Amino acid sequence: MTGRNELVRCLIIGDIIGKPGRQAVHSLLPELRRDLDLDLIVANGENLAAGMGITPNLADEMLESGIDVLTSGNHIWDKREIYDYLETDRPLIRPMNYPDDAPGRGWLIHHLPDGGEVAVINLMGRVYMNQLDSPFSVVDRLLDEAAVELPPVRLVDFHCEITSEKNAMGWHLDGRVSAVVGTHTHVPTADARLLPKGTAYLSDIGMTGPRDSIIGMSVETVMPRFLRHLPTRFAVAEGPVSFNAALIEAERGSGKARSIQLVQRLVEVA
Repeated sequence: MTGRNELVRCLIIGDIIGKPGRQAVHSLLPELRRDLDLDLIVANGENLAAGMGITPNLADEMLESGIDVLTSGNHIWDKREIYDYLETDRPLIRPMNYPDDAPGRGWLIHHLPDGGEVAVINLMGRVYMNQLDSPFSVVDRLLDEAAVELPPVRLVDFHCEITSEKNAMGWHLDGRVSAVVGTHTHVPTADARLLPKGTAYLSDIGMTGPRDSIIGMSVETVMPRFLRHLPTRFAVAEGPVSFNAALIEAERGSGKARSIQLVQRLVEVA
């Protein structure tokens, strides 16, 4: 039987959408960290700024709220002021299969208060998205050729459009990382499971954003695009927030996942 001290308990929060999502994070994190006995909290922050992009102030706000590492995706470049911030040592990462000379880094090692370490890796899919370097080849190089071996506990946020590409990454990394969880589509999937070699897998965590919306945006600003093919300016919806996250337990020594479960809450925000 593996004791609690031999496990790392990690919470990975799905895409945080605008002010309502940020309010839900502020409201829930102190309780979740205590009640779930969390060692590490990771969140996808590319939609913090009115649903598209992230600014330095908002990144700092979320890190001060209790998030330890922020990941991102294709919207990381929407706010020009984040470029210089990405070059600092603050724990905000962008997909590592962007070109090497793009601002920022695609992975980091987070140091736990008790001296343990966790690698957090950000990748982005290519199907119906930007034609970047292959995320499969890029992560292979990191895992196989890194100058210093990564710690056993390794978490991958795969920001990706389609479930088949996400499934493929899960199987590709089974036994090599602790978890592969998907972000980007904002809709939670029901396939959380442990793969045969010890990797926790989930196709999409879902968003932390307004429930009564179209993937976080107000219905009124999105529907004209579907009904009349008209360009519209999206606006973040209002109302109660669906908080979606995945809780993963991994063995410190081997990095193998012991469990994965969804953490879902409905939060009333002002």
